[in-house]
Amino acid sequence: MPVLLNHTIVPATDRAAAARFLADLLGLRVGAPAGPFVPVQVNADLTLDFDDRHGVRPGHYAFLVDDETFDALLEHLEANPWIDYGSAPEHGWDRRTSQLGGGRGVYVRDPDGHSYEVFTAVP
Repeated sequence: MPVLLNHTIVPATDRAAAARFLADLLGLRVGAPAGPFVPVQVNADLTLDFDDRHGVRPGHYAFLVDDETFDALLEHLEANPWIDYGSAPEHGWDRRTSQLGGGRGVYVRDPDGHSYEVFTAVP
């Protein structure tokens, strides 16, 4: 069996709000709370468990998606102008996308300071 990442904990100020932010961003479903966590099932193998018990330490999470999901993400960003996003860390939140490895990419900042990188081809 290959090694697969099964789940990871994402620190949050408000676990339900943080889970909803990511789920809305990527068109995913927020699961029922499980103990101290609010899960978001990213795919068949990976769950992100949002936890608000220990404070926030902003992190970076990167997602490879198809063009349809990327287009829906861009529509979501345009419909929510309060969400910061940009083409690359060195460009700040310039509200642009970038061309990466033959695909498109974007960085999105969530309310807790996490950086979600979303791309359609491996950079």
